[in-house]
Amino acid sequence: MTFKYKNVYINDTATVVGKLENEGPLSKYFDKAELDYYVGEKTFEEGETKLILESVDILLKKQNKNIEDINMFISGDLLNQITASSFAALKLKTPYLGIFSACASSVEGLIMASNMIEKRQLKNCICSVSSDNDCAERQFRYPVEYGGPKPLTTTFTVTGAASALLSRDKSLIKVESGTIGRVIDMGIKDAYSMGAVMAPAMADTLMMHLKDLKRDISYYDLILSGDLGRYGKDILKDYMKEEYNIKLTKYDDTACMIYDINNQNVYSGGSGPACAPLVTYSYIFKLMKKKKIKRVLLIATGALLSTTTVNQKRTIPAIAHAISLEVAE
Repeated sequence: MTFKYKNVYINDTATVVGKLENEGPLSKYFDKAELDYYVGEKTFEEGETKLILESVDILLKKQNKNIEDINMFISGDLLNQITASSFAALKLKTPYLGIFSACASSVEGLIMASNMIEKRQLKNCICSVSSDNDCAERQFRYPVEYGGPKPLTTTFTVTGAASALLSRDKSLIKVESGTIGRVIDMGIKDAYSMGAVMAPAMADTLMMHLKDLKRDISYYDLILSGDLGRYGKDILKDYMKEEYNIKLTKYDDTACMIYDINNQNVYSGGSGPACAPLVTYSYIFKLMKKKKIKRVLLIATGALLSTTTVNQKRTIPAIAHAISLEVAE
């Protein structure tokens, strides 16, 4: 399902990252780095909530606004029952929608906000997402203190938070369209191979987006997936060629961009709800503002697993949502 928008803009963004992300190739593009893994709090989970609040605070200051000026706050994360987002919303005291599409949550939030803003149901909205490596390791794998080995296909959960302010007020970055994806399950049970799990969902949403809009893939200057990792990126390219006879050329994956995957110990690259928007809102938006690229299709991918379903040896379903971002004329 694809929606077209005439008057929805991303007015500004804010990005906060952790220590390892700040040591990566995009460090100069982020707004703030927290070098303490606890972010000054008692627990990693409280630290993740603080990352969200810091990104919202930076965003509001950039726009010279107060939280009272914001109509709605949409946010998602990976913690049990999206608690990082909900505790942030408790502090912000703004009408709140908590969302979950795993690592696809960032684009889900943008589509929801865009639909309401386009219909004038909202004047503006802040969309946030977060993830924290230590929180994710404790929840989905093992506490980091265990130091357990992992296969190279594993993705490394990004620590950070990203926020965007959307409204009808014209700015440089326009939300042109958005596509809600379908849940795809290829029968994979390996929780350490998220790229293989999510690549078919990415392909399905990409093709749905192009079909709905009767658009050729050459329309975009750049197609971004987030976050398949090194191996998932290759799987997607092969899948697109075999299934649809499409060769992906103007394409990259945010999981492979946020880290130096050849020199940082991050296995096949980044993951987590914050991965795709951290790369997009910082580096990609910088390119768009310089008009080096004008049309970007961001497709965020998520693995819809839980610790329970993994322990039950069930297959892992995946989802992907797409948002088309353009430089406003």
